[in-house]
Amino acid sequence: MHRRRWLQAASGLAATPLLLPSLAKAGAGATVLPTSDEGPITIGSRRELFVDRFLIDRLDGGVSLDLERPRDEGIALPFDRPWEGAFCGYATVLKDGDRYRLYYRGLPQAGADGSAVEVTCTAESPDGLRWEKPELGLFEVDGTRANNVVLADMPPFSHNFCPMIDPRPGVPADERYKALAGTRQTGLCAFASADGYRWRRLDDGPAITAGAFDSQNVPFWSEHEGKFLCYFRIFADGYRQVARTSSDDFLHWSEPERMTFGGAPLEHLYTNQTSPYVRAPHLYIAIAARFMPGRRVISPEQAEAIGVDPSYFGDCSDAVLLSSRGGSSYDRTFMEGFLVPGIGPENWVSRTNYPALNVVQTGPHEMSFYANQNYGQPTSHLRRYSLRLDGFARVRAGYGGGELITHPITFSGRRLSLNFETSAAGAIRVEIQEPDGRPIPGFSLADAVETIGNEIDRAASWAGGEDVSALAGRPVRLRFSLKDASLYAMQFIA
Repeated sequence: MHRRRWLQAASGLAATPLLLPSLAKAGAGATVLPTSDEGPITIGSRRELFVDRFLIDRLDGGVSLDLERPRDEGIALPFDRPWEGAFCGYATVLKDGDRYRLYYRGLPQAGADGSAVEVTCTAESPDGLRWEKPELGLFEVDGTRANNVVLADMPPFSHNFCPMIDPRPGVPADERYKALAGTRQTGLCAFASADGYRWRRLDDGPAITAGAFDSQNVPFWSEHEGKFLCYFRIFADGYRQVARTSSDDFLHWSEPERMTFGGAPLEHLYTNQTSPYVRAPHLYIAIAARFMPGRRVISPEQAEAIGVDPSYFGDCSDAVLLSSRGGSSYDRTFMEGFLVPGIGPENWVSRTNYPALNVVQTGPHEMSFYANQNYGQPTSHLRRYSLRLDGFARVRAGYGGGELITHPITFSGRRLSLNFETSAAGAIRVEIQEPDGRPIPGFSLADAVETIGNEIDRAASWAGGEDVSALAGRPVRLRFSLKDASLYAMQFIA
């Protein structure tokens, strides 16, 4: 790992665009770039998304790194059962084989955290689009067992019960599903399940004891770091912030580390929703709920008209996009809202627009995340939002064109696959350079074939074809020339 470059990306120093003169065209007189004694960034065959400036050395000619805006796909699941209600929250979406699982807190009336009224509910889907609530018959709630409740009568654990699937080979069958839950009074306790319905405690005492634990505490197995991680809320410097801890066995956890935000202004992050991105698990994506305490938008008359609980319209919130490449640092390249509240007073109440945990693929070209809406109202529900695959953010050039130059990298593979879009008049061309910026013969901009269209996976090519394997393992730079085009991700593949 290239420590200085990683620290720059993590600290936000790399978040300032470097607008430098364009490279000269291939051939005599080409501009020579300075080389670095840090050595190249090894990306191997990883998919790299442009959600930060980790790979970016230069953006030139009006090229920008822009945050995408999710598409509102409507209500995914109404919280309409008697044991669910206006205060459902802290949802988690899991993809298990060809099925999707949803977990969330059921709470029909406001009360103290961890009350006996809280239950943990589930729903299922074949595609992440259409959801059904199974009648499991596990607990009697409101006089019936015909319900979708997987945990009840265990306060305070239904307040923020947060499951995960353990993907490691050889995991005992009855521990394939794991979860953490608890409050400051109990600490976070570990649970396990074979089927995701019937849960048991893994230990008598808490697994994690230092934290606020009064919102969602999110665990996952990190393939990138080779251990379990849990991200949870703390209070520091007058703000709701985030800490993380790690474990080899889900029962014994390290001392928490406070996450840093790269020098960005502190904001209240109510939930962090950090998880590995499924198509690039070395990259953690966090769609965090940004809470604005005391920032009241709607009037008492509007609040009464939508039926919101009187205690829940004095604040507002949206969601922001953070990323991390491991360790105790978030990148905050984007301070702008990612999920912006919709039109209507119902979207501007306290604790609405809170994202569910995890982003899942819901189509050949689409991914989805979900968010609580209309909190504290009779119309409370979970809503789905979609994006193109890898499309959290993009490198964008207008009609006038521009360039992106990467830091020196090393790769493995035979093809350079791009996730991109252009207009009918637009195009992307790729030049492969020596670390000092000299074009490599056969891979210069003059040799590059225009990439035109809108695809998730298209190989860049040159006059000699797509094969770049002769350059694998040696330090190179990539120069992307874009005209009326967007670049979402890149990957060297076999």
